[in-house]
Formats: sequence, structure tokens, C-alpha cells
Amino acid sequence: MAEFTLPKNSKIQKGRHFPAPAGAKRVRSFKVYRWSPDDGRNPSTDTYEIDLDQCGPMVLDALIKIKNEIDPTLTFRRSCREGICGSCAMNIDGTNTLACTRAIEDCGKGNGEVPIYPLPHMDVVKDLVPDLTHFYAQYAAIKPWLRTQSAPPPDRERLQSREDRAKLDGLYECILCACCSTSCPSYWWNGDRYLGPAILLQAYRWIIDSRDEDTGARLDDLEDPFRLYRCHTIMNCTRTCPKGLNPAKAIGEIKQMMLARRG
Repeated sequence: MAEFTLPKNSKIQKGRHFPAPAGAKRVRSFKVYRWSPDDGRNPSTDTYEIDLDQCGPMVLDALIKIKNEIDPTLTFRRSCREGICGSCAMNIDGTNTLACTRAIEDCGKGNGEVPIYPLPHMDVVKDLVPDLTHFYAQYAAIKPWLRTQSAPPPDRERLQSREDRAKLDGLYECILCACCSTSCPSYWWNGDRYLGPAILLQAYRWIIDSRDEDTGARLDDLEDPFRLYRCHTIMNCTRTCPKGLNPAKAIGEIKQMMLARRG
């Protein structure tokens, strides 16, 4: 299990236990991280037993059932339930992933306890909600929009060939869930200066876009011992991406472009 950023001088304690309803036959236990900044208590893990015959198939279904029917104080983010928005990113069964696309039967070897924690090495707002303020500020820092100097065509959009458009595949699909960055030890250690795999993948998405006219400035912004080069190709980012993307490859491509510039 990955480490987590906790309040000072605190440790995770065993919390409450909520048993399954009488007569439940297919029961799974969910061990959920709990912490609130308002009660002065150390973090804990509450255990909820869920009757799977009365619950949807995904981990998010179990969390919604817990909040709606067992413990309304449980706090987590969710929105689309389709693996598109990235809101429900968390650490489930030891892996950073999306609760809405993680099947309960794939957790805990099919019948064991399912541990659920917030994304690792992030400050926690409450329970399963990490503070992504810095992550979003890093995203804004790469200026993630089309940057051009030439005037736009008067009668059409800026076009690109099918081949150039294909270069964006595997990049534009990123939903900024932060699963990859928060699985990266380099980001844990240097997150204040290292941009991390999610942001660097997004940076490469604009660097490689044939319509963008600011490639030199984008590369200049990344030419820094920490912003780019703290990547040590550990590959956690690629292994954990719930969208099947390859941030490590994108980072490698940026490094190759840096080398090519130097001649």
C-alpha cells in the first residue's frame, strides 16, 4: 500500500464497523479511509459490509450505497460514472484507479476485503477527497491551449492532415484524474517542482500538435532539471493509467526532442 499525506503526528487508527444486513448472502467488506479536518481526530478506517445482491457492480456503486444508506458523512468525489471526468480517482485495492470503472469482483482477489484510500501523497481535504490545487496549477502553467502567431484562416478552421491528427491519439484522451502522477515516486519526492506524468503528457499533446506555433517556447519552459528531468522511467504512471495511456512514452518523446534541439 502506498503512503499517504496525513496530518502531523497522526496515524491511521481502526474505526467503526458496519455489519451487513441480516440475511445477506453475498457480502463484501470495504475498508474506507476516513479523516475530517473538523473533528480533531486522527485518520481511521471504517469497515462497511455490503450485500452485493443489493448493489451495483462497481466500487463507486458501493461507495454511493454506503453514503445513501449507511453513513451519510462519507465524502468522496464523483460525477460522470463513465470513466470520463476523472472525479472519482482514488486508491482502490492498492492501485490508483477510477471507482466508476473498477469492478468489485476484480478487487481483493474476488472475495477479500477492499481497501479504499485517497490518492497517495496528496493533502487530504476530507475522507477520499485529495487537494488537487497544486496539480491544477501545474496544468495551467503549461498553457494547455493552441498558441499561434499567424492569423487564423478567414473562412475555415485551422486544419491538419490525418497523419498529424493521428499523432494526438493516446494523448488527448487524458482526463486529468491524477492517478498517474500520484503513483510516481519522483512526483512524491519533488512534486513542488517536477510537473509529473499527467502534466507532461498534456504538454506533449500541444508540442506535437501540428497547428500549434509555439513549440520552441513550450520546450524552453520544460528545459529545467526538475520540471521534466526528474522522470526516472519507473513506469508506475503507465501501469496505473485507467485510460490505458502511456505518459512515460510521452515524456521520453519530449526528452528526444530536447536532444534533437541541441544538435
